[in-house]
Parts: sequence; structure tokens; C-alpha cells
Amino acid sequence: MNLRESIQPNKLPKHIAIIMDGNGRWAKQKGMIRAFGHENGTKAVKEAVECCAELGVENLTLYAFSTENWNRPKLEVDTLMKLLVNSLKKEIKTLQENNIKLSAIGCLNNLPQKVYAELQEVIEQTKSNSRMTLTLALSYGSREELLNTVKEISIKVKNNIISPEKIDESIINEHLYTHGLPDVDLLIRTSGEQRISNFLLWQIAYAELYFTSVLWPDFTKEHLYEAIIEYQKRERRFGKTSEQLS
Repeated sequence: MNLRESIQPNKLPKHIAIIMDGNGRWAKQKGMIRAFGHENGTKAVKEAVECCAELGVENLTLYAFSTENWNRPKLEVDTLMKLLVNSLKKEIKTLQENNIKLSAIGCLNNLPQKVYAELQEVIEQTKSNSRMTLTLALSYGSREELLNTVKEISIKVKNNIISPEKIDESIINEHLYTHGLPDVDLLIRTSGEQRISNFLLWQIAYAELYFTSVLWPDFTKEHLYEAIIEYQKRERRFGKTSEQLS
């Protein structure tokens, strides 16, 4: 039996999030500059997106560029931005053919104008697609997202739009960048690092965490299958006991 046949269709995670780590180390191992790793990482992105769509995963969120990544060398940042524009132009046809809707979260206004314009164009063209939502986290930081959420809600309280007594999880969810998306079920991080790195801190409250030593450019459909199979083996209790679930 191959790995895909081991996956139970009725127990698929509704929302998978991936911290795509290891491009730089992958390039270094091959004696190349970091940009070479980022270029090859785009192949793994395409494979992961196609795999999730084929399986029936409804939401996939990729940590493409963090707020902290702006501090990297200018050449690397410029390369990442160029790759993003080229990938969006190249993959619009694939998104349309596979009925995939593109979305983006983060401080998008910080993106270079050309990148922002191309991103908005693809988001607009795919907004009616319904098979899967692919969300790119760009210039994204979860603490910044939570700060902005608190500020927005505070302004509404001050202006008597929301009363403090009415503030609950649903109100907070409505003000997050990810409003409209379900909580993350499975968080995957590649490259062997075992930390969250300021990614979707609120949304992964009950997510299953899966860490693999595979560097992102080497990440294939088979590796994604392995992560989903491991997820399906776990008992998700959400604070309850095993006996209560059974």
C-alpha cells in the first residue's frame, strides 16, 4: 500500500499551515548562495499546493515571509520578492485550473508596489474559486496581528460599537487577518527546527504540531502524506478525556 492509500479521507485536516524552513541551509549544502535555495523552494510550494487540492484539504496557509525577514540581506529580500512576483504570474493558470482561491495575510502595504499589485491581481482573479483556499503569510507576524486586533477592538469599544461584555473568541477571530478561515488543525515545520517563530499563535491553539528534518526544497508529496498520516493517528481531545471522546 502506498502512502496516499493510507490516508483516511474522512479525517483530513481542514486547515494545514506550513513553516517552510531550510532553503538557505539546502543551498549552503550545495555550495550555492541562499537565493538558489529559495528558487528551488518554489517547486516544493507547487507540490504541496497540488497535493492538498488533490486530497481535498480545504485550507492551506504558507509562511512565505515574516516581518522579521525584512532584516535579512537586501539581495536575499530582493530575490524573494522577485520570486514571489514571478511565481504569481506563472501559477495563476494552475490556480484557475484547480479552482484554488488565493488569499494573503500580513502587513501587505509593506510589500514593494509591484509585488502588492501582482498579488492583488491574482487574488481578484481567483476570488470565486472554491475547491481550496491558499493563503500566503507575507510580511506577517502573529504578535503584530494580535496587537492590531486589540487596537481595532479597543477603538470600537471606545466608540460604543462593541461593549466590553460582548468581547469573546468570535469577536477576536473577526478582527484577525485570518477572519473567515478555520483554526489550524495541522502545523508542519521543515528543516528540523522545533519552534513556532511568531506564526499564527492564536490560530494554532489546538493544532497538532509536526516537525520534520527534511529541508523545504526537498519536501515532496510523500513527506506531506507522512505528516497527514501522523496527524490522523493522534487523538485530538480539546481538553476532554479519551473516555469522553469515545
